[in-house]
Amino acid sequence: MKIEKNYNAKDTEKKIFSLWKKTGYFNPDNLPKNHKENFCIIMPPANANDPMHIGHAVGATLQDIMIRYNRMNGKKTLWLPGSDHAGFETQVVYEKKLEKQGRSRFQMTREQFYKEVWDYTQKNRKTVKKQLESMGISADWSRDTFTLDPHVIKTTYQTFKKMADEGLIYRGSRLVNFCTKHKTAFSDLEIEKLEKTDPLYYMKYGPITLATVRPETQFGDTAIAVHPEDKRYKKYIGKKLKFNTILGEKELMIIADKFVEPEFGTGAVKITPAHDFNDFEMWERHKKEMPEPIKTIDEDGKMTNVAGPYKGMKIDEARAKIVQEMLNKGFIDKIDSNYTHSVSVCYKCKKTIEPLIKSQWFIKTKPIAKPAIDALKNGEVEIIPKSYSKVYFHWLKNIRDWNISRQNWWGIAIPAWQCLDCGHWTITTGSTPKKCEKCDSKNIQRDPDVFDTWFSSGQWPFAVFKKKDFKTFYPTSVMETGYDILFFWVIRMMMLSLYVTKKPPFKKIYLHGLVRDKDRQKMSKSKGNVIDPMEITEKYGTDALRLALIIGNMPGKDVVISEEKIKGYRNFVNKIWNVFRFILINTEDYKPGKIILTKEDKQILKNFEKKSLSITKKIDNFKFSQAAEEIYHYTWHEFADKIIEKSKPVLEDKKTRKSRQYVLIEVMKGITILLHPFAPFVTEKIYQNLPIKKKSSLMIESWPK
Repeated sequence: MKIEKNYNAKDTEKKIFSLWKKTGYFNPDNLPKNHKENFCIIMPPANANDPMHIGHAVGATLQDIMIRYNRMNGKKTLWLPGSDHAGFETQVVYEKKLEKQGRSRFQMTREQFYKEVWDYTQKNRKTVKKQLESMGISADWSRDTFTLDPHVIKTTYQTFKKMADEGLIYRGSRLVNFCTKHKTAFSDLEIEKLEKTDPLYYMKYGPITLATVRPETQFGDTAIAVHPEDKRYKKYIGKKLKFNTILGEKELMIIADKFVEPEFGTGAVKITPAHDFNDFEMWERHKKEMPEPIKTIDEDGKMTNVAGPYKGMKIDEARAKIVQEMLNKGFIDKIDSNYTHSVSVCYKCKKTIEPLIKSQWFIKTKPIAKPAIDALKNGEVEIIPKSYSKVYFHWLKNIRDWNISRQNWWGIAIPAWQCLDCGHWTITTGSTPKKCEKCDSKNIQRDPDVFDTWFSSGQWPFAVFKKKDFKTFYPTSVMETGYDILFFWVIRMMMLSLYVTKKPPFKKIYLHGLVRDKDRQKMSKSKGNVIDPMEITEKYGTDALRLALIIGNMPGKDVVISEEKIKGYRNFVNKIWNVFRFILINTEDYKPGKIILTKEDKQILKNFEKKSLSITKKIDNFKFSQAAEEIYHYTWHEFADKIIEKSKPVLEDKKTRKSRQYVLIEVMKGITILLHPFAPFVTEKIYQNLPIKKKSSLMIESWPK
């Protein structure tokens, strides 16, 4: 048989993927009838706003390993792919494109903007699909799902209505994290914390001096708080204090609250409920002693009417002028220029988040967090690695009510209508109400906000399925994703899935790490250390990249990747090919039949059987790196370096030739099976050309027991 001297990855991969598609085995409905036990992974939906990056390649490879392994173990495997509309993320990406074109969404209608973004995401979805296929991904694209598909939106609406009917959804004017650049609110989990050094101003409020980094919010102060046991201020507690400010005389109540830290500053703090989360909570505890919150900063990040002459100024400009005026009037005692503190910023533009009071839709999270906590405690769900269970519990036990409103134009519109006559809100499962359900008025309008993307993607494990598949494949087997979105996404899937279906959405949660360069630096375009998976597979082949991404990749730990590492595994792929060619050349005269194995050949097979069991056990225990490394070392250092070399004189002896031919073919077949989940292309190519009785594809070859 004529076989190429050198392994041509580029040419081989296209032909092999075409073969796989023709078999139809990516679709579980087309698998042989003996594939009965279900195994399902739903692909974490990649954002539909950008091509695939190296992080996607890691997750996709890990999932494909699990799918291929379980398919070869005779299971009815479904890997359901999908993509996420990624509301805010996609809107930011598209607005940057508009900016380069000299355009703005504010020059368009919402409908025009939505249509343009829709077309953009659909084009990008096709690109990502091609990229994933080039990675050898054996997902069932006939079930490809988008988070804006009608059945996903329908499920999202049904969940919202159910939660509202059961009192878990409420609309309230509460303090939210607001980005004044992007003009939208965020949940607590979508903001970043940065260490920042700012001046700490010691302001005189009459006889009391207090410290703050935000003197510009003083116009919204509604009280001064001290610790109830602080002897310095006991005589003031419960009394109203009059003092002069740069806008004239002001009167504030002195309240006592254990939240105040006597060691911070002077032990007295100003309370500004409209612009600080801790202050807002303090106001809720002391409503009888304090007036309603006073809005000092608006959604554009400018001072409001209550700031008098500073109205309309940007925060930084106003702060500088306010401080100067206070200094002129002797209202500042001192300034500590080197105060280090944690500041909330928008995770996209890094602009300081403004806590603002807005009327939004909130989920009461405590009732739905408890079942998610219990599911992990009771062993219904397992996190790999277990160390992340602590993170999981921490977030769920300390979770606040979840703001699910976003002021984006791109996303799933909230199905809520307000009566303009009586103010009542009507929630539906999507249809427009004909009249107000409270006063029968027809003067109603829809909420212009959209859902937080995490609300819809949090329902992905059950919303993705249509009725028949839900009965068959839910709960799913494994959720594989990055540890960095454990709290963004995984806990939300747990909460919402348990609430709607009464079952955990998956049995195991496998967390992979971030991809870092050879110097363990995070990859970023600004650093110039990003590896494009498409460029690298073009150069070294997909199998080399997959092996480089897996070997050394421990669950929950960051993985180091470099071009040198990928090149090294390209050499391994070539080594496998050369071993295969040697076997093929030396078995041209081989004819199956009765074979009497030599003692040495029996030992080779016995040793390989032990190796197979060891590798299988590692895969079963989700130790993919160790499994891949073990088959790598066996193939190169045991099979190629020792067995093949020692076989040359054995093959020249007529008495031992057939026995050794049989053993080499069997071990080579075994290696292709064990290595297939990790390096599917070269193994399929070898399998198709081995002189053995074979099935239509290595994908459904039986895994050694």
